[in-house]
Formats: sequence, structure tokens, C-alpha cells
Amino acid sequence: MSSNAAAASSSGGAGSADSTAPRRNSKRPKYSRFTQQELPACKPILTPQWVISAFILVSVIFIPIGVASLLASRDVVEIVDRYDTECIPEPLRGDKVKFIQSAANKICERNITVPKRMKSPIYVYYQLDNFYQNHRRYVKSRSDAQLKSPKDENETKLCDPEGTSGGKPIVPCGLIAWSLFNDTYRFSRNNQQLAVNKKDISWKSDRDGKFGEKVFPKNFQKGGLIGGGTLNESIPLNKQEDLIVWMRTAALPTFRKLYGRIEVDLQPNDVIHITLENFYNTYSFGGKKKLVLSTTSWLGGKNDFLGIAYLTVGGLCLFLALSFTVIYLVKPRKLGDPSYLSWNRNPAGH
Repeated sequence: MSSNAAAASSSGGAGSADSTAPRRNSKRPKYSRFTQQELPACKPILTPQWVISAFILVSVIFIPIGVASLLASRDVVEIVDRYDTECIPEPLRGDKVKFIQSAANKICERNITVPKRMKSPIYVYYQLDNFYQNHRRYVKSRSDAQLKSPKDENETKLCDPEGTSGGKPIVPCGLIAWSLFNDTYRFSRNNQQLAVNKKDISWKSDRDGKFGEKVFPKNFQKGGLIGGGTLNESIPLNKQEDLIVWMRTAALPTFRKLYGRIEVDLQPNDVIHITLENFYNTYSFGGKKKLVLSTTSWLGGKNDFLGIAYLTVGGLCLFLALSFTVIYLVKPRKLGDPSYLSWNRNPAGH
């Protein structure tokens, strides 16, 4: 018994000694200021003076930007004319889908009055409402390889149900191209035609990189349900700019796409006569069609939101700065001694 106790005592002593020794296989990282988050850091003390100064600085920067943005937006002259209902004969407005799908005359005459001088270039847009170009199946229904190279015209597996027609590939294939917008507009002033320049209305990167100069339309809008516009089979895709503009899909259900540019000035009270062909079927899904004429400024098109956002943030910061100033003057609060903060004291032994 005594020998066993001695052995136990001896083994216990060894175990006790081993427990105090550092473990060789320990995964604990070595001490460093990085792992212990003791590196120098900026830890400012937000005194009332600093807070008030920061709010005033933001308001001084934001308010002028907001005013300039809002004035630039207000300088833009924009005319919006909704025509989807007005361009259907009144007796037939009870069944708009039947009219748009019929062979009836779709030519519509419209007049708009210029409210103030519009300096060229004047951008002509068509606007569609309630049209979801961002639908996943719609967005995927295209073949980028086919659009770029004539060797890949049979790459239509992503384009169903508009991939083939009579066993032959459709170029360009897919629902996006199939639903190409096909309303047309002609403008005149004082019985003189206003030319619409449709050159360079698409992105240069799209023309040069996504649509091939040797790819020509084939079997497009043939043999089945017609979705929208047709394409000239003698013109390569990189020259079909209406198609290129349409195939850059919009992110929101209400969007505008560039139709062309009028490159003459329009004077106040000018009456612009529009002859449009109302072909595009938005009636099946309750969509709206609008024609938009707009100038631009250094900020772009008409957009009051940016200026209002800057003014709102700048005004809020100014209000907070004034409020904090009044509170600080009326009922000041003594700050504590910053030397007692933990990061301002050196730990004992360091």
C-alpha cells in the first residue's frame, strides 16, 4: 500500500508540474499589439464645439450644392404627352387590345405647345409605364454570343420561346428583341419638317463590343406571334440603334429610352405637330405610353430629387447645429477630465 501511495504521489507531482509548464502544442497566438487591439487609433472626443462645427460644415457644403442642383433641374424644359388612350378612336376605347391587334389605321395626329425656349439638342424619348424589363426570365432571354458573332447564330438555347422559327435560328433571338418598341414619331413646325437625328443614340460600348458588324437579322418576327418592331435584314446589328437602345434593359417598371434628337431650337409658343404611328401594344398589361421632349443641363435631365435631397440634409444639419448651440449656451455641461479615459492611461508595468 505504501509503495502504491508513493507511486501515486510521485505521478501526481509530475502531473502537477506538467500542468504549470506551457503546452507545446497550444494554439494560443503569441502576444502582439495587433492581436490585442492595442495599436494606435484615432479616438476623438466629440466635444460640443466639434459636433456643432461638423454640422455647420456639412450644411455649408450641402445647401449650395442643393440650390445649384435644383436651379439646374428647373432650367430643363420638359414636355410630356401621354397618347396611349388618346390615339385610339373614341368608339373603340372599350376594347383597346382588339383595336391594337387589328389592321385598322394606327396613325395619330397630336399637337403640343412649347412653354419656353428649348435650346438644341432636344432629346426625344418614349416612356413606358408598368413594363417590367427587369423580370428574370425576360432579362435572360437573349444570346450575347449570337449578337456579337455570325459564327454563333445557332446559340439560341437561352432564347426560348423565341429561339427558332421553322427550325431556323432567329437573329436576334429572345424575348427582349422580340418585344422591340415600334411606335414611330414625325415632327413638324409651321408645316416644315423637323428632322430627328437617330445617330449615336446608343452607348458606344454597346455598338462596338456587344453587337457585331457582320451579324444581320434573320427570321426575325416571322412565322409566329409578332411582338414588336421589325428589322432591316440588310443592316448589321451594330447599326440598328433602336434595337441596341431597347436591349439595354431598364431596372424599373417606368423607364424612358432615347428615340432621337431634334437639333434646332424651339421657341416659346411654337406649336409642334406630331404624326405618330400607335403600334405598340401596352394595353394587354395596363401599360402607358408617353412621348417626352426634353433639354438638358450640366446636371443632365430634369431631376428635382437630387437638389431636394441635398437641401434636406443640409437644412437638417443646420437645424441641429443651431439647436445644439442654443442648448450649449443656455445649459452648458462640464466635460469630464479626458485623462481618465482608458486609452489615455498607461497600464501598470508598461
